[in-house]
Amino acid sequence: MMLPMAKNSLRHLQDRTMQQTIARQSHQKRAPDFHDKYGNAVLASGATVCVAVWTGTATQIGTEWNLSPMGR
Repeated sequence: MMLPMAKNSLRHLQDRTMQQTIARQSHQKRAPDFHDKYGNAVLASGATVCVAVWTGTATQIGTEWNLSPMGR
């Protein structure tokens, strides 16, 4: 069992390390990564392919959609 004083010291040390890490990261200039550069283009192209495949599938499989309940 840890003594309360040791627990408090350890907690203080962890808080201080966290503050130093945050301060260090906030001063760095971060280079853009793959997601910063290409994220929106990949998302848009994926959505386009998805819509195209579903449209092609829906129009080519020959399903009679039967949207109206009238005229049966």
